[in-house]
Amino acid sequence: MSPHKPADAVTGAAAVLAEAARTGVPCAPVRSLLPEDTAADIEAAYAVQRLNVERGITAGRRLVGRKIGLTSPAVQRQLGVDQPDFGALFADMAVPEGQPIAPGRLLQPKVEAEVALVLGTDLPHRDPTVADLLRATAFALPALEIVDSRIADWDITIVDTVADNASCGLYVLGGTPVPLDRVDLRAVTMTLTRNGETVSEGTGADCLGSPLTAALWLASTLAGLGDPLRAGDIVLTGALGPMTVAAEGDEFTAYIEGLGTVGTSFASAATEGATA
Repeated sequence: MSPHKPADAVTGAAAVLAEAARTGVPCAPVRSLLPEDTAADIEAAYAVQRLNVERGITAGRRLVGRKIGLTSPAVQRQLGVDQPDFGALFADMAVPEGQPIAPGRLLQPKVEAEVALVLGTDLPHRDPTVADLLRATAFALPALEIVDSRIADWDITIVDTVADNASCGLYVLGGTPVPLDRVDLRAVTMTLTRNGETVSEGTGADCLGSPLTAALWLASTLAGLGDPLRAGDIVLTGALGPMTVAAEGDEFTAYIEGLGTVGTSFASAATEGATA
């Protein structure tokens, strides 16, 4: 880490983000603590993310995989980067289908449809091949990622989103596993509806050319960091189309060709009160 970003700056940024998550009150961008636009600053942002992930594990949270973000070339150009980013998935971030997301659980949620891979074996190599990935993947599932930002008004740069666990909130997995020899992930089409109206469309090719390409990038990156993907890990490979804002009472369903459907809903405060 460069001299102008001492360890206390990383600790301070991690504390700001953790407090926003704890209180439900979005914070100011942390890029003022971790100056942006250089590789060293992205490295510092990952140090912030890693610190909060380690604190989560120490507190008893179970790490179950990773998410890939910034897989859209358009979004990469917007944030001035030429590669994706990644964040951590914990077991307590998984929402079963049919279980509404309670009001106030997230700060500023948005929904995107993705392909999830579940690994059957480790991927320890720094230079994994497509064949390695295909052999290591037990099955694929349709997934919804509910992205969220602890940064007020989604006022983020690459530094902010990396530090903020790649803006991850919750995720929902479909329930029917599909082996990779039964689906061409690059060619799949996706339709996401909100309250029955189509709000996002895309294809597997819209995710870095293929969800497998995104997963290979993650496997190589994590192996290079000495923290490779392991058997049982869930990998959210990145959005197949634009994300869309979610509000109380909304219901979302994604259909991904060859993988099936996955859905979730956001409970309203009135509904929650009546149930209570």
